[in-house]
Amino acid sequence: MENFRKVRTSEEEMPLPFPDLPPDVVEMKVKEGSKIRNLMNFAMAQMELKGRRQIVFSGCGRAVTKTITCVEIMKRKLGGLHQVTKVRYKTVLEVWENQDSLPDSPAQNLTVHKNVPSICILLSRDPLDPNQTGYQPPEPRHEAGEDVLGSSTKGLKRPLPPPCEELLPKKLQVQRSDSPRGLGTAAGQLD
Repeated sequence: MENFRKVRTSEEEMPLPFPDLPPDVVEMKVKEGSKIRNLMNFAMAQMELKGRRQIVFSGCGRAVTKTITCVEIMKRKLGGLHQVTKVRYKTVLEVWENQDSLPDSPAQNLTVHKNVPSICILLSRDPLDPNQTGYQPPEPRHEAGEDVLGSSTKGLKRPLPPPCEELLPKKLQVQRSDSPRGLGTAAGQLD
């Protein structure tokens, strides 16, 4: 394979694995190089500004983890979304061209068929059939925007409480001394 270079990759088109979807449902096709910020801006605009009831995220191969990340972000931002996840395999065709072919001979191509994992996730504001495989109900709402552990759901960028000296270990407490230097030491003394 060292004398070959990949010239083309194509995925087989497969219908969405969800029956009874409205014809105008938005499908977010996540690729390996997609930017999560761009995907989320578009998806959130569709659900919030345009009032869509359902959205589908799909990705295959290395894009599967990014697809799941987008879904989890949307579920946390919107809340109350029902989810159905379908996992399957998709055939990807790669065309490789021989670099060492003779100038007068036709180019030698090699076609590789790969079966790669694929995921499709349907998010819906409306209730879905809880008996279908891959169904997840919405996460229960918590009081005052806090999750089960009591931390804020708005992220980790929250102010820390001011430090209390009595909670700090003795080594870290500022020791005031009447030393001739007139300065306290930060390292404290060991008992």
